[in-house]
Amino acid sequence: MKSIGYYNGKIGPIEELTMPITDRACYFGDGVYDVAYCNSGVMFAAEEHIDRFFRSCGAIGIQLPYTKEELHAILSDLVSRVEGKETLIYFQASRGCAPRGHAFPKDTPPSLMATVTQCPMVDPEMLVDLTEAEDIRYLMCNIKTINLLPSVLASQKAAERGCFETVLHRGEIVTECAHSNVSILKDGVLITHPADNYILPGIARAHLLLAAKALGIPVEERRYTMAELKDADEVLVSSTSKFCLAAKTLDGAPIGGKDRETYKRLRAHMVDEFYAYVEAHK
Repeated sequence: MKSIGYYNGKIGPIEELTMPITDRACYFGDGVYDVAYCNSGVMFAAEEHIDRFFRSCGAIGIQLPYTKEELHAILSDLVSRVEGKETLIYFQASRGCAPRGHAFPKDTPPSLMATVTQCPMVDPEMLVDLTEAEDIRYLMCNIKTINLLPSVLASQKAAERGCFETVLHRGEIVTECAHSNVSILKDGVLITHPADNYILPGIARAHLLLAAKALGIPVEERRYTMAELKDADEVLVSSTSKFCLAAKTLDGAPIGGKDRETYKRLRAHMVDEFYAYVEAHK
């Protein structure tokens, strides 16, 4: 199969699976999700993704009815059913199905949904265009919630402008992007917003920092401004399926391009780590 879907134990083609309209994901966006990149049937950094999924569930009071090992087995089985070397698995937990009411329903088991789709690796030479927008999201961005309307609107802005991503900022402080983390290189130092409640602690972001440390590149986790981003030697966008990509414009104006060698070293290290993990877990 080229793609597959899962909902509470039912497996089938994505376009044929349905979910009840009483699922609280539909009424309230009452749930969380995670996404992992896969190769040869292996979920990269599976433990990290599943740990974050459980943390997100715990942060909003969803009690999953299985262990991390049991969830890993379910997801791995789904990944193994889809053709293609590189795939992407999306998995989501909602608070379950119940008549509409804002407060938590009692004795309602959570719902688990997942999809697996083919996702070839992007061209490492690709440079991306960015736009920017005020960050209008709420103050719990560290939880990977399915409440994504502000990110949808920011992504639409990027699409309408022919851009890859939208850089979000609160006032002058850069937070992250609509569906990625963003970091900068300046004078040989990798600078990224701290992992607080204003950003999602991305798995790719974490591995970018590990790559920097392994390569002897200093790292600063601190707030930085839009002015610093525009003046950076490189602007790096990181996400699960793209690893790390360098930007070439912001709203049509050139940015970065002054330290491509360091960027390429970072990306190569992340990709090498990915393949080494896959080989070790086959």
